[in-house]
Amino acid sequence: MADAPFPPSQTDCAIGSASAPARRQTIALVDDDRNILTTLSIGLQAEGFATRVYADGEAALKALLENPPDLAIFDVKMPRMDGLGLLQALRAHSSLPVIFLTSKDEEPDEALGLALGADDYIAKPFSQRLLVARIRAILRRSELAARAEREEAPSADLPDPVVRGRLALDPARHQVLWDGKPVSLTVTEFLILEALALRPGVVKSRNQLMDAAYSDDIYVDDRTIDSHIKRLRRKFRAADPEFAAIDTLYGAGYSFTDG
Repeated sequence: MADAPFPPSQTDCAIGSASAPARRQTIALVDDDRNILTTLSIGLQAEGFATRVYADGEAALKALLENPPDLAIFDVKMPRMDGLGLLQALRAHSSLPVIFLTSKDEEPDEALGLALGADDYIAKPFSQRLLVARIRAILRRSELAARAEREEAPSADLPDPVVRGRLALDPARHQVLWDGKPVSLTVTEFLILEALALRPGVVKSRNQLMDAAYSDDIYVDDRTIDSHIKRLRRKFRAADPEFAAIDTLYGAGYSFTDG
């Protein structure tokens, strides 16, 4: 397996007219499986993104720092420098948005990746539409956070922070605090929590939470929401073992209690 990126003709390209004025957002893909790289690259190009692909974490790190893309997608399991090592080295110098690709049995790696600063993870196998939806959601939040940091946008243009009792959410920066302690959430988990916290005490059905967290054209089983709620509770209980702010109304859905 080559350690360098594919030739430019395969990496820095996208579907569309060469004369199109809009800048295409660039996604870097890092995986030692050439078939996955090719499949992801073609799919993302069809969605209007430019792509760069790397088969080795060490080679990718230098390129990501010297010529940052808009977002990177790392496989967790790679030889030489795996995805976790790559993220840790990257975070010493860059806040580049990162999505991890994981297997279903890699939950400890997922938790460590989020603690190191990953923005989201997607378990294999996954749909192309779900991946694209997560990419676009993260890029939107990244752009809002950059505008907020530069203070170039009027505050009315940025989503307001949400404070509910001991919970504080900053949608522009994708930051979550519980009793002042940071809690690392994926984009999906953040959107579900935000939907609950915006209407404390109001029961949200699984379908309503799916609408808040996923694009209209993406189908997910409603039990997927149950899995996200379990992860949310586990993460908050790591910060506060007495956390009990997410209530279950069996047969109806979930609500947030800010008391």
